[in-house]
Amino acid sequence: MSIFKKVSVAAVIVTVASLSGFGLGSAYAQITVEVAGVGSNQIPIAIAGFSDEALTPQQVTGIIKDDLGRSGYFKIIDANVVLNENSPINFGDWKAKGAYALVVGSVQSLADGRFDVRYKLLDTVKSSTLSGFSQTTPPSRVRLAGHRIADDIYEKLTGVRGIFSTRIAYVTKAGAEYRLEVADADGQGAIPALRSSEPIISPAWSPDGTKVAYVSFEKRKPVILVQNLITGERIEVANFKGNNSAPAWSPDGSKLAVALSRDGQTQIFTVSASGGNLQKLTSSSSIDTEPQYSADGQSIYFLSDRSGGPQIYKMSASGGDPKRVTFTGSYNITPRISPDGKTLAYISRRDGKFQLYVLDLASGQELRVSDTTRDESPSFSPNGRYIMYATDSGRRGELSVVSIDGKVKYKLPVQAGDFREPTWGPFMK
Repeated sequence: MSIFKKVSVAAVIVTVASLSGFGLGSAYAQITVEVAGVGSNQIPIAIAGFSDEALTPQQVTGIIKDDLGRSGYFKIIDANVVLNENSPINFGDWKAKGAYALVVGSVQSLADGRFDVRYKLLDTVKSSTLSGFSQTTPPSRVRLAGHRIADDIYEKLTGVRGIFSTRIAYVTKAGAEYRLEVADADGQGAIPALRSSEPIISPAWSPDGTKVAYVSFEKRKPVILVQNLITGERIEVANFKGNNSAPAWSPDGSKLAVALSRDGQTQIFTVSASGGNLQKLTSSSSIDTEPQYSADGQSIYFLSDRSGGPQIYKMSASGGDPKRVTFTGSYNITPRISPDGKTLAYISRRDGKFQLYVLDLASGQELRVSDTTRDESPSFSPNGRYIMYATDSGRRGELSVVSIDGKVKYKLPVQAGDFREPTWGPFMK
């Protein structure tokens, strides 16, 4: 449960008690995907079996089907045939089956142990080729090859960049051990980036996807660190008196907005991503926390109780007078801004339920997008079409995903473990 759901905004910023939602005694965590809903206006697409894909550790076509099916934008038509990129295609037959597009491909085992994965996307209406490419990949990256093909299909048929090859990070607790784990966007292939006997909270990806900032309690107090996911190097960027919490990256990756209580009341500061150059942005008599940069880096959204209850505000990235953003409901927390800067996601408490809402910042129109009741930690996908969040299932946390219109929902159910604090990584170059 979110720390803000338990006590007042003034008491909590980061405490070990905030992690009491972690279950105990869980074994090594595994995630599988369970599609719980689909959207409307789905594009019918047939995906033929890739020739010789039995050679690879994972079936490439299975990865593509799962990705596209989970997105809610596609209706998968069972092809029941194996076709490679050079197979003759009777487009009329596929049109008669209702397929607007057809995916074909092949896998070839190379002498050095790698695989050559080839694919082609065909337009059955225009009887033409829409896209296609080949990838040479080691066995360990066959899943990524499948995700990249799914990304290409998604973009060519929807006009929006696919997010299947992106990564997510989250925190789990297994026994007495906390883990910061990094996984594929579908929850598969999880690798621990950090193991600790002390809590880890508030992970946040750097804009280039090579680092994660988080709050660690290894020093028996909340301290903000930045960890390089490639080298494992960790830098302590905020270890001041009191609480050091809620790191959020600037869009250019040069600094972090943070919440510090070094001067007594928790306020918003910025600090260099390598530590140092501390600058104070708010000086209020209220609690100001949970900063989030706007997409253009010109503004910062944050949580404050200056109106008497937790609401979301916006101010210049250099500080100044804030303007209140949320007005519906008496309890709105955890602001997250979409990559295009047009939509604000947050958790709102209404009728005793903590649920995920989105706000169109231009029109002021608000929409509840989750059906669960104990939601926390929303995080936008890098294409802005989906939001991942944590929610309670029994006494454990699980990860759910919903489209920003609320029409597509799926979850990454936990088989064994307690999953919290998800954060969706950026597109990788």
